[in-house]
Amino acid sequence: MALWTSLALCGLLVAALLFVVAVNLFILHKASPFTVRGPGAAPSAPVAIVLGASIYASGTPSPMLADRLDTALLLYQEGKVKTLLLSAVERPGDEEIAVMQDYLLARGVPASDLLTDPEGVDTHASMLRAQKVFRVKSALIPTQRFHLARAVYLARSLGIQAIGVPADIRPYSTASLTVREWGARVKAFLQVYF
Repeated sequence: MALWTSLALCGLLVAALLFVVAVNLFILHKASPFTVRGPGAAPSAPVAIVLGASIYASGTPSPMLADRLDTALLLYQEGKVKTLLLSAVERPGDEEIAVMQDYLLARGVPASDLLTDPEGVDTHASMLRAQKVFRVKSALIPTQRFHLARAVYLARSLGIQAIGVPADIRPYSTASLTVREWGARVKAFLQVYF
């Protein structure tokens, strides 16, 4: 009996691993045609959706968030987008939107060209709200390479004609980010289909 239980558990583990690998390959494949090499290769779109990331207690963006903001700023300055939609969490002690807004205002982006979504609790929520609340139909998404496929996949699954733009001003290739992203892609797949 113990042998059959062990075999069944091994079978379930193998099936789960195969599912994770298949989902990741599927999302990478689906997003690949809609990702450019860098900001210079990005087409024009009405809006860039800038997703939140951690901020410091000092009220400054983390390097990851600063790279997203700087890439969005470059797209804006080059005339590739007219509006920046800042989507993140805004709650006491976690004022990502305010930090993002201040950062861009200090670099010359007028308030009239900024939209804010304080309910972007994760990438799926940000894309869903961009489509439903802000009526975004076409957008650029500046984010790190490890995150690009998931962000583009979620946006396009919701009907947004999204193009991913790498925001890797600094390197972001770490084992922990890779493992986390593999799990996050499975979550994204389930959010789309279930």
